[in-house]
Amino acid sequence: MDEELTESPWVRIKGSAGAGDIIAGVCYRPPDQEDQADEALYRQIGAASCSQALVLVGDFNHPDICWRDNTAGHKPSRTFLECADDNFLLQLREEPRRRSAMLDLILTNKESLVGDVKLKGSLGGSDQEMVEFRILRAARRACSKLTTLDFSRADFGLFRDLLGRIPWDKALEGRGAQDSWLVLKGHLLQAQGRCIPTKRKSGKTTKRSAWMNKELLGKVKQKKEAYRGWKQGQVAWEEYREIVQAAGDQVRKAKALIV
Repeated sequence: MDEELTESPWVRIKGSAGAGDIIAGVCYRPPDQEDQADEALYRQIGAASCSQALVLVGDFNHPDICWRDNTAGHKPSRTFLECADDNFLLQLREEPRRRSAMLDLILTNKESLVGDVKLKGSLGGSDQEMVEFRILRAARRACSKLTTLDFSRADFGLFRDLLGRIPWDKALEGRGAQDSWLVLKGHLLQAQGRCIPTKRKSGKTTKRSAWMNKELLGKVKQKKEAYRGWKQGQVAWEEYREIVQAAGDQVRKAKALIV
């Protein structure tokens, strides 16, 4: 039934000896897609994400998502973000197109699985972009380009001083909750840029996202075990959903700390 509601074919790429299979999906989500079809797509993504190696590409038509800040302006886009978080998916495209909106995405649950992402222009007279990338069978040993905040060298005294100079009553006067948050966030990021240096990640942790820690890895394992239990009739659906939601909440909190 889910396959009838969505435009998303899936294939399994057989791994070589000693290597697991790779699940690959291609999706087109119409801009006016109904909630029922969205829910069907999210169920497909949830099932596919239980694979150790997943790559999902396509045009999801969520132009209001800011992947850098992990925020979205409309409910369908926020629901899509929650789906990505719940299933520990990373979005790997960085080049904004179409008036800074990024519709064509590359999602994976394993950062080292995808490399050499390139834009190849439009296909014929279509406004759809061609995105070229490689699926890597083995993790590369190249240096990571990921950076994270280096709190050990942060100047928290200056950070407090900068924020203390801001006339908050005047800055937030007459603003609603959303506008007030944007003002607050802007000042926080400015102070962060001046007071908290960044560092390049190195060593074994380069294969992980900056926000992924030991506790979250445990949640990933628990989520996958719960999914297998649900499929085998050993875990109730409600219990499985609680585990997924708890894991998703922790992922969002961890990402917020990095941003």
